[in-house]
Amino acid sequence: MRVRGCSWAAAGRAARFNGVWRELSPTARKRAWATCRECEPPSAERAPARRHLPGMTDAPTPRSRFRQPTVTMQSLFDKQPPASPEAEMSLLGSLILDPGVIPDVLGIVKGPADFSSERHNHIYSAVIDIYDKHHSGDLVQITDLLRDRGVLDLVGGADYLVELASAVPAAVNAPHFARIVAEKAKLRRLIEAAGQILYDAYHAGDLGPEGAREVLDSAEMRVFEIAQEQAASDPQSLTELLDLELARLEAADFEGGGLSGVPTGYHELDELLRGMQPGEMIVLAARPSMGKTALALNLAEQMAIGGLPVAGAPAGKKNPVGLFSLEMSKNAIVQRLLSARSGVSSQALRGGHKIPDADFRSLMMAAEDLKVAPVFVDDTPNLTVLNLRARARRMVAQHGVKVIMIDYLQLMSAPGAARESRQVEVSAISRGIKALARELNVPVLCLSQLNRASESREGNRPRMSDLRESGSIEQDADVIMLLHREEYYHVQDEDWKIDNPDKIGIAEIIIAKQRNGPTGVVKLSWDSKTTRFKSFDPHARAPGDIEREFGMSTPSRSSGGSMGTGGPGGAKPWTHQAEPKPGGEEAPFSPGYGGFAPGKKTGPIENHRDGGGPEIDEETDLPG
Repeated sequence: MRVRGCSWAAAGRAARFNGVWRELSPTARKRAWATCRECEPPSAERAPARRHLPGMTDAPTPRSRFRQPTVTMQSLFDKQPPASPEAEMSLLGSLILDPGVIPDVLGIVKGPADFSSERHNHIYSAVIDIYDKHHSGDLVQITDLLRDRGVLDLVGGADYLVELASAVPAAVNAPHFARIVAEKAKLRRLIEAAGQILYDAYHAGDLGPEGAREVLDSAEMRVFEIAQEQAASDPQSLTELLDLELARLEAADFEGGGLSGVPTGYHELDELLRGMQPGEMIVLAARPSMGKTALALNLAEQMAIGGLPVAGAPAGKKNPVGLFSLEMSKNAIVQRLLSARSGVSSQALRGGHKIPDADFRSLMMAAEDLKVAPVFVDDTPNLTVLNLRARARRMVAQHGVKVIMIDYLQLMSAPGAARESRQVEVSAISRGIKALARELNVPVLCLSQLNRASESREGNRPRMSDLRESGSIEQDADVIMLLHREEYYHVQDEDWKIDNPDKIGIAEIIIAKQRNGPTGVVKLSWDSKTTRFKSFDPHARAPGDIEREFGMSTPSRSSGGSMGTGGPGGAKPWTHQAEPKPGGEEAPFSPGYGGFAPGKKTGPIENHRDGGGPEIDEETDLPG
């Protein structure tokens, strides 16, 4: 075939079409791409382009005309995977020559699969197995083991082992050879991952409407797994570790008010935990409807805003929070956050009723507070541990997330372990979450369900052994918190409410395990109307205290006492209202559920962070 045009253009086209473009020098490539219109041959005389996969082209784009040409997939498939046979031979020779260097190599080479050659794979496996048993090894032992395994001829016989040992003068460079082998192996794993990603992309249609997103998540997960394959860290001296710890304590004292972790916003809880510590797995467990999600959202809000759980409260240091909600949708989470922040009933936000103007103003104020809260919500259902790791890593990298929350553990899956049993699967999930906390060095708060054992126990108080489906959660967790509300079990029991007024609207966080600190119980106030937990004020007076002090009668089921009941979330506190003075003036004394304290404070106790109550005229005598 005669190709018209300048010689450089013809040479460039011929070389390109014959797949030898890489053989041309850079100067020749540039000149070959610069094909003028006058030299371009007619379309009938052009050489046919070679076959290529869909979407791939040999023709340069206008912007890349003077750059290196686009690499085709076919040219990649023709290449040999990255490997260094020389480094592999030198490494094996060093290990045979001096087994004492094996400990230095084990932290670098992950296993026999890091070797590109099958016979090198078998030899390395034999050397390591002999060292594990005898802490030594020689040519005779290695030869016998390979013969017993039936692969001696495959590896080249005893002669090849002798050749390996004689190829290196000394074993001192074994770690250097090991790093080369490990790097080449990592590149091969990247190529394998890219091939799988390519296959998934071509078959994304088989995965449904979310196929593209699933392929992206899978691709990120595969690359993330390879990126996490780091060599073992070098040991540090105690001097270095002490300096780091003192610097951390100094920073905590200066920035965190003495807390080394992320403050939760609950004073007593922070006193026990010293904040949520980086790298720890924290489990919050309870029976259904106890308020696990509500408490987690309260924690997320308070940690993200760094202020008080009241609309319009001043903000402090913000800590970005990543929330993985496998149970609730994003809309439901937003409704709960608005209700808890504004004080407007969560039922009103579900629609169907007109919201009063005052409540709507509270909602607007709460929304303004929450808009600046760095909370990032992912409501993808049925997450696997690997998906979670990939998404959490992305959150930390993109948004600087300091705390990760998962709602909840039993809704996750581990496909590989699911084939054995549910207990094995939950154990795999728990270990994965623990590893996630260590890898990202952030606290991971994981919600979990409790079994029914606590409900058959006197007092209904939960225990650590009540964790559902796996005992490994107890082992993996650094902190285990059990949420308990005794009132939940007596919603319809009026006698219990009369006998236990101090337990109405009260929740307990039982710190059943803390690896690096004390255990204990933290009391919180609970408002079922807004699903809000607040710090318990020990100076607030319960209704029983008030009636004993002032001689008030105890309300009974037949009397007109205002012992209202809420739903499963809790009961409305009993309050006593004094009779108004003549002329419409209010009486100076009107104790509520929280009692009162000195200071000009009005309204319910939950609006006063210092436990204040209604304003009292000091010149007026108290009743009784």
